[in-house]
Amino acid sequence: MRPAILPNIVYQLRIGKAWILSLMVFVGALVLPARAVDIDARAKAFDRYFHQLMVGKSIPGGAYVIVDGNRVVAMGTYGVRTRGKAGKVDRDTVFRLASVSKTFAASMATMLEHEKRFSWSDKVVNYIPDLSFKTPALSRQLQVEHLLSHSSGLTPNAYDDYLESNKPLSKILPKFANIDPRCTPGKCYGYQNVLFSLIEDVIYEATGISFARQLKQRIFIPLNMRNASVGWESFMASGNRAAPHVQTGKGWRPVKVEKEYYFAAPAAGVNASISDMAQWLKAQMGYYPKVLSPEVIEDMTTERVATQRHMRHRIWRDYLSHAGYGLGWRLYTIGDDRIIYHGGWVAGFRAAVAYSEKQKIGIAILMNAESRVISDLTANFVIDITGKGSLATAKAARGR
Repeated sequence: MRPAILPNIVYQLRIGKAWILSLMVFVGALVLPARAVDIDARAKAFDRYFHQLMVGKSIPGGAYVIVDGNRVVAMGTYGVRTRGKAGKVDRDTVFRLASVSKTFAASMATMLEHEKRFSWSDKVVNYIPDLSFKTPALSRQLQVEHLLSHSSGLTPNAYDDYLESNKPLSKILPKFANIDPRCTPGKCYGYQNVLFSLIEDVIYEATGISFARQLKQRIFIPLNMRNASVGWESFMASGNRAAPHVQTGKGWRPVKVEKEYYFAAPAAGVNASISDMAQWLKAQMGYYPKVLSPEVIEDMTTERVATQRHMRHRIWRDYLSHAGYGLGWRLYTIGDDRIIYHGGWVAGFRAAVAYSEKQKIGIAILMNAESRVISDLTANFVIDITGKGSLATAKAARGR
């Protein structure tokens, strides 16, 4: 029977090629999630909005990436690395991440805590004996967890002005003996850079390996983040780096790269390209479990303290039902979804990274200018994918 049946099958395949191709397309449409088509359309819309705002605000250069699950949906670049020079921003151009660095420090610390190298409840003074508040007993209440959740109880941004004066942490630490927390550690929110960066000492004391080396070996290399680094020297060594720009009366002007916040490396000392940030988004959304396990991600994104004042943010206030902070991440509730988010701002650079916990869709944006436009871009995308409409439309309706 085979000789008779086989030619018949071949014949049907030949005369029915068009029908078979149509069937394949139909079946493919059935198995392709509707959201995958939707996010492609949203990515195209975002690209138009991105270029519109970059041109409209005369931003020197920037880049973005949109990730859906383990797939890079879109990666776009704009402008030049340095205003007045020819070098264009590309997918491997290195930017300062500013406070987005906190997501890396918290991830590294959480990995080590889950490996029992230290405990969240450990007293910080066990690792940094020189740390003391005005009331010494309060110093002994400060736990490692409080560093990464900004719940030390101190006035926000304590001694950041010393960082901005290029003073190293060793010169700033004694200053804490002049102040006390406003509340018991763990009970209220106060954003910190200096205290957050003490996790570097905790990591070294617990492992004998530097923070920068830990990041390189445990995160950058396994995630193939080829352009990522820590510190001023590494940033300056890159031949494909973006220059910082500040706004003047004559527009954006390039300025020198300051060391200031590099002294607080866990808080603001990581450098990366937009291609690196694509990998970082995938890892944070759970697609590299050998690097960041589900347990580590869950721990980082478990709220430690509410951040009520963020409910009044000029952009987010109409959309958030709750705001909090985990470990190195802001946690924003919009409808039935949570947005895991962090922004960064340091002399001449802006950065942002956010993803939907429910939909596993994320975005990262990097800019070589101190412009608030990055907040509009990030929020517009987030609000769009959560089904809350368009930020641009909402602003127009309010007459802003």
